[in-house]
Order: sequence, then structure tokens, then C-alpha cells
Amino acid sequence: MKTFLNRLMFLTAITMGGVVGLFKGNEAKQKWAFRVRSRFNEKQQMAEQKKMKKEGGVVLDDIELAAFHRV
Repeated sequence: MKTFLNRLMFLTAITMGGVVGLFKGNEAKQKWAFRVRSRFNEKQQMAEQKKMKKEGGVVLDDIELAAFHRV
């Protein structure tokens, strides 16, 4: 079920990006796609931090992740 929802979300994002690109142009499409991708990545990162905190690990902030833990 989770993979189905992820695929549905991806298909919706691609479709909406196409519609935005059709009406507002390529630059607006790229801005919209960046916003959606950023939100998704932020939610994913927060979920990973919560999981790590539950397991007793040390939660790192963005600066620490960028400086020492290249992903």
C-alpha cells in the first residue's frame, strides 16, 4: 500500500508539474518541482531523525549533516 501511495504521489507531482509548465512556463515548473521535492525531503529527514531518536541515537542538525556526514 505504501509503495502504491508513493507511486501515486510521484505521478501526481509529474502531472501537476506538466500542467504548471504548460500554463506558466518552464521556470515556474522548475520552481514548483523544487518546492515539492524540498517538502518531501524535509519530511523524510524529520522521520529519520525521529527514528534515530527513538533508537537512542544522536540527532544531528543540518549543519552537522552537511559538514561531517555527506550523504
